[in-house]
Amino acid sequence: MKRLPALLSLAAITLAGCGIRSTEVPTNFGPAPSRVHCSLSEPDSSPRAGRGLPVQVFLLCGSQLVAVDRTIRVPDGTADAARRVLVAQGLLDELQASPSSAEKEAGYTTDVRGAMGVTGPRRTDPDETLRLTTPPASLTSYALAQIVCTFSDSAAAEGDGSVILGGPADTPPRRYECTDEVRTHPGTDEPPSTEVATT
Repeated sequence: MKRLPALLSLAAITLAGCGIRSTEVPTNFGPAPSRVHCSLSEPDSSPRAGRGLPVQVFLLCGSQLVAVDRTIRVPDGTADAARRVLVAQGLLDELQASPSSAEKEAGYTTDVRGAMGVTGPRRTDPDETLRLTTPPASLTSYALAQIVCTFSDSAAAEGDGSVILGGPADTPPRRYECTDEVRTHPGTDEPPSTEVATT
């Protein structure tokens, strides 16, 4: 009979162990929910929004391309060929510029860096060709997507959702398209392109 109290104590200890006990092991449920919504609290929060030709450029936000408003300067009366290059250079300058404080706070970034320039077509190129001082093939997929989608949706292109780009070398230019897939996944879906005929 002396064993009965000992068995009862053991049973009580076993039952007590079936409850939920606190643990000191840290748990990780991931980072706190982000407050970045890729939208600006004020429509005209960019300091570069002002008088001039209204345009849109594509910045990166949440690993996607998002259009933001800008203005660029193009002199009145500029011939069409020169106007296309001036518009393209203005857009390129905006892509290379650091986003405004409000845009940074909202999560906007750009992968277009350096002091890239753009010129018009060479003698054998199609008339609407734009040649970058950096070969398109050497750009990151993000930067190329930003440039292609920004140019193709502007007066720098023909308005058909594509743009003809070349580099500084004598390599033939290519026609690049801005697709929904490129806008949604610019890091993995590069703008589709085809080589264009030269004369």
